[in-house]
Amino acid sequence: MRQDGRQPQSLRPVLIKAGVNPYAEGSAICAFGRTEVLCTASLEAGAPRFLEGSGRGWVTAEYAMLPRSTHTRTARGHVGAGRAQEISRLIGRSLRACVDLAALDGYTLRVDCDVLVADGGTRCASISGGFVALALALASLGRTPRLPVAAVSLGRVEGGLLVDLCYEEDSAAELDLNLVLAPGGRIIEVQCTAEQGTFSPVELASLVEMGATAAEAVFAAQLKAIEEA
Repeated sequence: MRQDGRQPQSLRPVLIKAGVNPYAEGSAICAFGRTEVLCTASLEAGAPRFLEGSGRGWVTAEYAMLPRSTHTRTARGHVGAGRAQEISRLIGRSLRACVDLAALDGYTLRVDCDVLVADGGTRCASISGGFVALALALASLGRTPRLPVAAVSLGRVEGGLLVDLCYEEDSAAELDLNLVLAPGGRIIEVQCTAEQGTFSPVELASLVEMGATAAEAVFAAQLKAIEEA
């Protein structure tokens, strides 16, 4: 039993509320337990220079943590720092997987993910909420995503495999995995690191299977949020 009473394979409560920003073309707040991320999607005319004349648009993302999203204050201006930049790229890659870039010809869609409260799994909440914001922005153009995209964090703590790690679990994890999925368990990206020692192919396969099962609840929360918006 985990400290919050969850079973190893259980997500924290997932809540996604769409349409929270009246100015953005798409927006959502995504909460995995105490972790909360504000996601806004902005449509801008024009594509990046490297896509000029290609007939395709672009999707990109930017991730940041607000100063008191963490236990102690995080200084502003850290967006370009290594960790934030790496997470921004992960979010951008994940969201591009669900978009027909040809249908975005002439536009750049920017998804900003600002962490309000960080209690583990912030990049997964960013991707999951970012998809909802992106879908609403596409709807303003009369377009839809090719497929839903969601993300789930997993890990090994004291030898046990767990889904959706909170901060205390994540900080003690021997193995850390972020899984980005399409429905049906189709994998978009796997980020897996042994923080201590090594891990086996069997453990990796078990975590992917656990993540695919857990992601179904995230897909359901996304669909509900979009329908309600």
